[in-house]
Amino acid sequence: MDRLPGFRDFYPEPLPHEDVWSADARQYIFDKWRSMARRYGFREYDGPPLEPLELFTTKSGEEIVGQLYNFVDKGERAISLRPEMTPTLARMVAAHERAYKKPIKWFAIPQLFRYERQQKGRLREHFQFNADIMGEKDPAADAELIALLIDTLRSLGLTAEDFVIRLSSRNAWHDFFTQNNGDPAKAYDFYQAIDKLERDEPEVKQKKLAAVGFSLEQVESFITAAMPTPELESILGNLRARSLGDYVQIDYRIIRGLAYYTGPVFEAFDRKGQLRAIAGGGRYDNLIKLLSGGKVDLPALGFGMGDVVLIELLKARGLLPAFDAQVEAFVLIEDETLRNDSLRLVSELRAAGLVTEYSLTPMKPDKQFKRAMELKAASTVRLERGPSGEVVAKVKNLKTREETISIPGEVAASLQKA
Repeated sequence: MDRLPGFRDFYPEPLPHEDVWSADARQYIFDKWRSMARRYGFREYDGPPLEPLELFTTKSGEEIVGQLYNFVDKGERAISLRPEMTPTLARMVAAHERAYKKPIKWFAIPQLFRYERQQKGRLREHFQFNADIMGEKDPAADAELIALLIDTLRSLGLTAEDFVIRLSSRNAWHDFFTQNNGDPAKAYDFYQAIDKLERDEPEVKQKKLAAVGFSLEQVESFITAAMPTPELESILGNLRARSLGDYVQIDYRIIRGLAYYTGPVFEAFDRKGQLRAIAGGGRYDNLIKLLSGGKVDLPALGFGMGDVVLIELLKARGLLPAFDAQVEAFVLIEDETLRNDSLRLVSELRAAGLVTEYSLTPMKPDKQFKRAMELKAASTVRLERGPSGEVVAKVKNLKTREETISIPGEVAASLQKA
């Protein structure tokens, strides 16, 4: 029986074939995401994978329903698998924001689901690193969030030669639109045309822009000038002070198609332009007010970074480490009369935090040693009886082949020290 199209199986390394994904690589990325978020003072949250359908249609309109895994449940409720995390976050914060000091800095690593056409870098499910700041209007919050994104990618071994943050602003485009006498009724179509500038053919661009009263030359001239607004200049100065300026550039081609963005927006791309966006986000100051029915009004901003494109990029740059079993001690049981003593030793080693393996059933010594080598164990430990009946432990470092003898109770400390 095969898995559903667009979904993934995650296997431990070594992978049986190329059509499956590495559970070890996924955990490696999760660890990096969590570690950097916590260094920045973000707290982890989570929510249910099923939400009321209304939560997503309120934010994105009825047209999003065609992209969702949605159904009516046994309680006659219209529900959906979550396609994104921000509406859940907004719902949670609106319900209990008084319990938290501002600004609120939270992160999550949800699995998200969208029923859409599969293509390179986009599946029907993925895991995503979401980081959001709520309750702060100053551009310093935008800079903090972008710095977190940059440092997270750097923690995976990527450099300024590998990726760039393309920074833009919905406010800058709003000013451009109004200063050039744009029709407010056509604003949404204008923003959609800008969002697809890099994907559409020239004649398609011209047709879309002409329909909303603009020329392609007008738009391209504004993009080429790349003049930062005061808010963007503040963000850039903040990032330069952290020595992160090389990772960011003004690029007004970024506008973010989601209608709720209200200010600075940004996307991370690989420098070679071979992949989809690695991450994207921006400021959405009106969303919490919208989803709370006007009861809670908190400025907010955030970004999401998916695992699919990120893993493709790390593979392309050769930055995924070798995922070995990382067994630190393999306890050889060559004398079955010492099995209980060996089991006690196994428990002591594991209690000390050491990854420990052994043969569950009686097995010839050479087969046990072969298994230790297959698992790439760092050391083997073997209990033996001495001439006077006392039990001693022989510990062999499998890299140096050096063997030491100690009493069983000291093995854990010696391996930890090693």
